[in-house]
Amino acid sequence: MRASLRALALSAAGLLAAAVPSFADQPPSMPAPASAPAATPRAATGLEIRGAIGPATARYVVQGLRTAARRDSPFVVLRMDTPGGLESSMRRIIKAILASPIPVIGYVAPSGARAASAGTYILYACHVAAMAPATNLGAATPVSLGGSEPAPPAQAPKVPAPGKKGIGGKKGGPAEQAAAPPPAPRMSAEQRKVLNDSIAYIRSLAELRGRNADWAEQAVRGAASLPAQDALAEHVIDFIAPDMTSLLAQLNGREVQMRGHTVRLETAGVRVVWLNPTLRIRVLAVITNPMIAYGLLLIGIWGLIFEGLHPGGVLPGVVGVVSLLVALFAFQLLPTDFAGLSLVMVGAGMMVAEFFFPTYGSLGIGGLIAFVVGSLILFDSDVPGMRISHALIGGIATVGGLIILGIVYLAGRARRSPLASGLQAMLGQTVRAVEDFPSRGRVRYGGELWNATTCAPLQAGQAARIVKIEGLRLWVEPL
Repeated sequence: MRASLRALALSAAGLLAAAVPSFADQPPSMPAPASAPAATPRAATGLEIRGAIGPATARYVVQGLRTAARRDSPFVVLRMDTPGGLESSMRRIIKAILASPIPVIGYVAPSGARAASAGTYILYACHVAAMAPATNLGAATPVSLGGSEPAPPAQAPKVPAPGKKGIGGKKGGPAEQAAAPPPAPRMSAEQRKVLNDSIAYIRSLAELRGRNADWAEQAVRGAASLPAQDALAEHVIDFIAPDMTSLLAQLNGREVQMRGHTVRLETAGVRVVWLNPTLRIRVLAVITNPMIAYGLLLIGIWGLIFEGLHPGGVLPGVVGVVSLLVALFAFQLLPTDFAGLSLVMVGAGMMVAEFFFPTYGSLGIGGLIAFVVGSLILFDSDVPGMRISHALIGGIATVGGLIILGIVYLAGRARRSPLASGLQAMLGQTVRAVEDFPSRGRVRYGGELWNATTCAPLQAGQAARIVKIEGLRLWVEPL
């Protein structure tokens, strides 16, 4: 046995040595020919934001910037195509960009892409901002807690020239009066705080990078948007690049400010190596999708309920516990309304209780209403890609409603049906005599022997019908 183990270990070592070549096994280096480059071209790091910006995106960008710094990359290209995202994730990305020791190049690409809402803030934070043709940015108005957009401030009405009067002695003619816009709806104190904070934030980024701060305020205050050509004309971006080759060519020789000193970008011979998200970040991106987190929550709840109804199943309980824990982990990263989460769980419990209590739909309907309301308010966000589909909630509510109606129907039918257990259920049933007797004897019913009294003589094996029960004695009549 020892000899076999020793041989197996030597074989494994030999395979490992063959699979991983050592430096000694490599041929000696030969002098490079005159036409070969003197050194390997430097590699810049490429990161990509695609889709809604959430916790996984923020972690990916932050880790990517740290990796680029460790690799001593000359700069980072941050390619974007996003409709926006969560404010907390956006601010985390911007903090990482501002703290980055190497320049970050924001690039809205490919053609048809956009950097809306949170993407506009991130593009303003980058050291260099570029866009591909047929792209756009803007619409950076923050979404308030209630899901509505803060209204822009009321514009002052146009004042007509002095000396002119309109109809009815009012100054200004009908055209001037019609041109005056109606006053905008007043904002709540919370909306004003959110709006002013967002304006100050994007203006500070614009002033830091020397870009158009007035238009940045318009993008936040009035949800203004710009295509690539207009963004270049308004000094919102630095240049337009149709592809990566053009981007690197226009970056060559450009100077950027890095922590109080000037850095000159040298892109000649530089290639961009795109950094893929790690497995952990990919898994995080899946479970922090609100639809996936919501599904995991439902699987967890119903798995635990099924395990409680059928103890010993094990598999439903294991799946339910794992799904519920993963869902709760996702909820603490997402903008979750825990009142909505409580309503979902209470509603599911009330619908299950409908199976055990004769409430004729009261618990079930109440639980269904709580479940739907909790699902609608579960995520405190109106950001695209960070909400639960109303069609999914409606489908689940429809299935739950049909189940409750089925329970009510079965309960009503069971109440109207005759008794199926107890002594009263024995009336009218058939028994057989086990012996001959004229009036009193024994009969067999359901595998049991009963004392019986008959109005007519019975013979062994003859069938009779139960007509009356007195204690433990059956009154029968021959069939």
